[in-house]
Amino acid sequence: MLAHIVFFTLKNPSDASIQALVDACHEDLDGHPGTQYFSVGTLVEDLARPVNDREFHVALHVVFDGRQAHDDYQTSPRHLKFIAEQKESWQQVRIFDSSDAS
Repeated sequence: MLAHIVFFTLKNPSDASIQALVDACHEDLDGHPGTQYFSVGTLVEDLARPVNDREFHVALHVVFDGRQAHDDYQTSPRHLKFIAEQKESWQQVRIFDSSDAS
């Protein structure tokens, strides 16, 4: 399996902007072929330990059944639509792709 984790930092971190990005993730990024797990959520405000990275507003977690499903997702029309419609709201995007060796 391949885990695709994305952390979005927004230019405007209002509650409405955060919710709009969460909604867009559900609409455009959930249900792609080969997806084993999907979730999207927001920073937990009261988890502020020194080790916590708090430089994000929305976190996306997608686990694919393999590299091919991930690669197909990257070029899918729904994923490209998501990027085109949402990218102007992003201050920073950090992407972590890792193999699941469990």
